[in-house]
Amino acid sequence: MVSQCGLTQKKCVPCEGGLTPLSSDEAKNMLKEIPGWELADGHKAIKRRFTFKNFVEALAFVNKVGAIAESEGHHPDITFGWGYAEILLWTHAIGGLHENDFIIASKINQL
Repeated sequence: MVSQCGLTQKKCVPCEGGLTPLSSDEAKNMLKEIPGWELADGHKAIKRRFTFKNFVEALAFVNKVGAIAESEGHHPDITFGWGYAEILLWTHAIGGLHENDFIIASKINQL
């Protein structure tokens, strides 16, 4: 089992497609490494909802997530508003989950 620290030390690798998405069992196993996240859309994505005291804290969090996404070249869908932010991750090029999604989730958890 890869430790969360291990995932946070990894970098996302470019994914142009042609790879097979993680199976449901592989995704469930990797999910153990990122507390608070859950499978979404069958096993094709992972998501997490974060809560905050107000809009300003949610916005600051979203900006930090954006900085991580840019540095890794792997971008989540983000929905946010007063007191919350929801992050949805999947690898668009393969239509499912890849290790990159779990790397980003692990780095977001460190925020």
